[in-house]
Amino acid sequence: MTDSISRGERTRRAVLGDAHVDAAAAAGTDFDAPFQDLITAGAWERVWSRRDWSHRERSMVTIALLAALGHEEELAMHIRATANTGASESDIREALMHVAIYAGVPAANTAFRIAKRTLSEMRSPREGDRS
Repeated sequence: MTDSISRGERTRRAVLGDAHVDAAAAAGTDFDAPFQDLITAGAWERVWSRRDWSHRERSMVTIALLAALGHEEELAMHIRATANTGASESDIREALMHVAIYAGVPAANTAFRIAKRTLSEMRSPREGDRS
């Protein structure tokens, strides 16, 4: 593992959580390994690891971009990641309000639906966590 991938891996784990990264790694194959290396080095090391913005700020921008582009699965994943980035529900709402104005109400409407569902799931206790 190169230094950039190591740093990217650390950042990816800090943002998305060990469980998500471990599951993604377990699902990896020789076919998609180069793509995973690209994401780790490009997104997580070269962008998310930069010091100019906090993980909270990057989280809000990422949520807005994913919502504007209609990337629903990635949007839900990054909303879940706010548990690690420090972005609040208010931050998510404000990012999606910007989406409504700058990318369109239909994109924001879909994103609000996904955010509400994802935030509700995050608040609900998991089956294995119940006493």
